[in-house]
Amino acid sequence: MEFDYYGQCPRQRHVHEIVGSVKVAGLRENAHCHRFSTVSGQALSCGCNDHYHNVFFRTTFDNDHFHEFCGRTGGAIRVCNGHVHEIRSVTTMDAGHRHRFRVVSSLD
Repeated sequence: MEFDYYGQCPRQRHVHEIVGSVKVAGLRENAHCHRFSTVSGQALSCGCNDHYHNVFFRTTFDNDHFHEFCGRTGGAIRVCNGHVHEIRSVTTMDAGHRHRFRVVSSLD
């Protein structure tokens, strides 16, 4: 970890909780979905007073497998007295399939 000039830890930028589930995949008796929960990385600037967050999660283990996601949120979406971020994407390919998902982060 890097320290500032005074030997103090750098100020952490904000993060968001992200909780959701993926869309159902599979047919009949193999139809299933997964859930996930994570905390985003710290805010990263992307110009014009906006920012995004890196996100990684591993889904629950269902139907003898799990999936992962590694990507980033979209920019800040202003709501009420704060903002949220949206992710629309797909998981990794595991057990011969992927799952689509759409999630909105917690409010900051």
